[in-house]
Amino acid sequence: MSMGKILVADDDQNICELLRLYLEKEGYTVALAHDGEAAVEQFFAEDPDLVLLDIMMPKLDGWQVCREIRKKSNTPIIMLTAKGETFDKVLGLELGADDYVVKPFDTKEIVARIKAVLRRSAASGNPAAEMKEVSYDKLAVNMTRYELKVDGRVVDTPPKELELLFHLASNPNRVYTRDQLLDEVWGFEYYGDSRTVDVHIKRLREKLEGVSDQWSLKTVWGVGYKFELKE
Repeated sequence: MSMGKILVADDDQNICELLRLYLEKEGYTVALAHDGEAAVEQFFAEDPDLVLLDIMMPKLDGWQVCREIRKKSNTPIIMLTAKGETFDKVLGLELGADDYVVKPFDTKEIVARIKAVLRRSAASGNPAAEMKEVSYDKLAVNMTRYELKVDGRVVDTPPKELELLFHLASNPNRVYTRDQLLDEVWGFEYYGDSRTVDVHIKRLREKLEGVSDQWSLKTVWGVGYKFELKE
């Protein structure tokens, strides 16, 4: 039985073949792409369960491919970056990458990362695993449809903003540090730069400001953020 389908997108054919051999040995079905345009085409043709995506590729780079995929899909993406390349983790997080691995990598590490990301993805897609909708006065966050309703109207919201709001609103009045939110919402440990959380909170506030006096997104100075529910 196949463990799932993985799309490997890398212009280094040796790396692609190495990953294909190891992943097939682990029971995965593997599709390959050697440039960014082919990666986008293969993604929509193959409908993989996960994408291993190199950053530096011809035609379209990994960031552009990630953007194209995220316009229509929340399929997990693990970015591959060469050692010494400038990897903008904040950009990766904001574009919706689920994890990243630095080359040269150990194939066992890649397989472990893939399994971890797929486990998280399966848990978040399983209605029995967690609540899929939270609602308060003039606010409803539905993670089955990836939909935000504010005062009865659907508001267009990027996936990570929605996941962040859902996470906070599912645990009202609990304070989260930025590092906790990065780990629990974005799904991998990423300490040091917390700018991306602040950016997402700012964007959410622009959508939610003044909607209700019964709840609010609060900054807890020196700590982090919480979804405050008024008594």
